[in-house]
Amino acid sequence: MPDAITSLTATELLDAYARRTLDPVEVVEATLARIEEVEPAVNAFVTVTEARAHGDARAASAAWKAGTAGPICGVPYSLKDLVVTRGIPTGRGSLVWAMEDPPYDAPVAERLAAAGGVLLGKTTTPELGWKGDSGNRRNGPCHNPWQRGRTAGGSSGGTAAAAMARCGPLHQGSDGAGSVRIPAGFCGAVGLKPTYGLIAQYPASAVETVSHIGPITRTVADCALMLDVMAGIDERDRTSVAPPCPSYLNALKRPLERLRIAYSPDLGYAHIEEGVARHVAVAADVLRDLGHDVEEAFLGLDDPWWIEQTIWETGMAALHADRFDEVRDALDPGLVAVIEAGRQRSGVDVARAYQARVGWVDRLRQQLEGYDLLICPTLPCTAFPAGDDHPGTVAGRPVTYLGWTTLTYPFNLSGGAALTVPCGQVDGLPVGLQIVGRRFADELVLRLGAAYEASAGPFPVPVL
Repeated sequence: MPDAITSLTATELLDAYARRTLDPVEVVEATLARIEEVEPAVNAFVTVTEARAHGDARAASAAWKAGTAGPICGVPYSLKDLVVTRGIPTGRGSLVWAMEDPPYDAPVAERLAAAGGVLLGKTTTPELGWKGDSGNRRNGPCHNPWQRGRTAGGSSGGTAAAAMARCGPLHQGSDGAGSVRIPAGFCGAVGLKPTYGLIAQYPASAVETVSHIGPITRTVADCALMLDVMAGIDERDRTSVAPPCPSYLNALKRPLERLRIAYSPDLGYAHIEEGVARHVAVAADVLRDLGHDVEEAFLGLDDPWWIEQTIWETGMAALHADRFDEVRDALDPGLVAVIEAGRQRSGVDVARAYQARVGWVDRLRQQLEGYDLLICPTLPCTAFPAGDDHPGTVAGRPVTYLGWTTLTYPFNLSGGAALTVPCGQVDGLPVGLQIVGRRFADELVLRLGAAYEASAGPFPVPVL
């Protein structure tokens, strides 16, 4: 019975609560037992808030009986360990930047709690979310649930690992260059980088203008449900916006019209492992079989990595400017290299990058005129060894700390919606299909993702 409970999605749990066939207290007991079963082998969690979870579950049980249940009342969820949470240590994967007893909740923590969720704890992230693996000097490596010794990705690696290890159905991540979509893609989860500003952030990221908060779940419906709860304006985030869709979950129920979809195997510049490319091509055929016009598009774009790299390096350098020499030895060595590179850049370099960003995003807009959505691989490879900063090479070519994420960071620059859904496996490791939309096209992206998911069939979960 506990295994059956932890296999349920958030929408299934809510249905069971409404029918009184399950109670939040028994669900949290099964979920906490599952976490104990898989940890520390996966190392998805840095903090398990057992007492808080039991208290939340009892409150949720009472709310269901009183008829006052919120939208995720009694559903277990986790927060990434970059999100400030009142009274719960926020380690940020760092020996330098940890907050042992934060005095307030970040907006996303407030919203999930107010909606009746059951907080399980905080999940593993690299130091300040700086790379595409979630190992750090504070908590150690985070393993892929499909294969121990392989990375769960980053920087929301613990988030995706927890989702696919069945340690709760709802998990919060953040994404500054792909950090929701990388781990979701590597672990076989569903992950959404929503439109920039749709989910408020506070405190702001060091790379504010490319950083997004988003959900990681096992199904598109759960992803939409979590977005419904997390989206909205918060006065602490001057860039936050109101969602244009009343309910992303309800939007999934509407029939999807025939779409014109651009299919790019490589965005015109990326190098992709053969097995990954093959599965994404099959996924494009699935969408064709659903009646959509899927056309291979030659976008003619140049790689915007140097723009993203300039934003990242200077953002991290500025964050450490006042005490770099003092804390240098306590920082992740890879992050030290990023900071040192940023310290060598000038103000003109930064301005040039932001100006180039405007031009690149406009070229992307022009190339996609006439199309409803874009599809491409989420990642160019499958999961590399846990604890490494990057895969070393992709398709035989050397890569850098985030430069290998050639298919995700472009859409941090553009700020539009980007969803990853699992579309196959290579040697037992998942492959992701990325569905990309314009700003505020989150509804359409989720609806196509749900249609693909329904047609392709449920993606398996790893046996742990």
